[in-house]
Amino acid sequence: MPKEILSIGGQAVIEGVMMRSKGKVAIAVRNPKNKIESKIIPIKYGPTTSKLIKIPVIRGVIMLWETLSLGFKALQYSANVATGEEEDASFKEMATLIIISAAFGVGLFILAPLFLTKLITKQNGLIFNLIDGIIRIGILLFYLLIISLFADVRRIFQYHGAEHMAVATFEAKKKLIVKNVRKYSRLHPRCGTNFLLIVFIVSILVFSFVNSPSIAVKFFSRIILVPLIAGISYEFLKFGGRYSNNPIVMLFLLPGLGLQLITTRKPDDKQIEVAIASLKKAL
Repeated sequence: MPKEILSIGGQAVIEGVMMRSKGKVAIAVRNPKNKIESKIIPIKYGPTTSKLIKIPVIRGVIMLWETLSLGFKALQYSANVATGEEEDASFKEMATLIIISAAFGVGLFILAPLFLTKLITKQNGLIFNLIDGIIRIGILLFYLLIISLFADVRRIFQYHGAEHMAVATFEAKKKLIVKNVRKYSRLHPRCGTNFLLIVFIVSILVFSFVNSPSIAVKFFSRIILVPLIAGISYEFLKFGGRYSNNPIVMLFLLPGLGLQLITTRKPDDKQIEVAIASLKKAL
């Protein structure tokens, strides 16, 4: 029997954790005075979105956009609290940051693999996209390993681990206290890291339907197909989380769980306290 999925998820932010439950998002951050500050953002859907969010694949596209939007808001709030500043970034500053981040991601994970693959093989179809996908995953691993060397990033990875441990404690129906949270793994089958890896694998298959030898066609098709790939990948992630106790499904989840060994770190008690505070606010 599949286990019931509890609608709790989250992400690490600067000196804090964002937790999402049905209808709201909670952000808890430790400020320079060592106090935990929190904020709740309600999530409301209009009539159209309420219907679309129930449709497989389409709901994945909606969730991706929503996660990115909420993620930026959470990061902005956490940066203000963690540094003791109260002034929010302007629309222009946020737009610039989003554009730069998007351009960096496109250059690193789409353009670079495309040109490297073109140098390696003249093949099209599955062979080209298989090599392209392997290079893309290799770049992702290298990128994560490099950024994990920075102390600030390692702290975010610790909060990421604390988030997983707190959610696992809640799912096990245990009391949310540090002692209990410490007993659970920092790895979680429904993690966004798993989603990222699933996206890269699904993209190999989807991009194989674009047989044009033109780099320009391959590039723009990759941009256009991102929503479809995200939607399909979300369904795989949802399925994996629902059947994660199945040993066969667990085999497919192992690469993503292995990647979490990089993107999570063992948290300290204060970081776990922040994760607990965020989760309690979200419930």
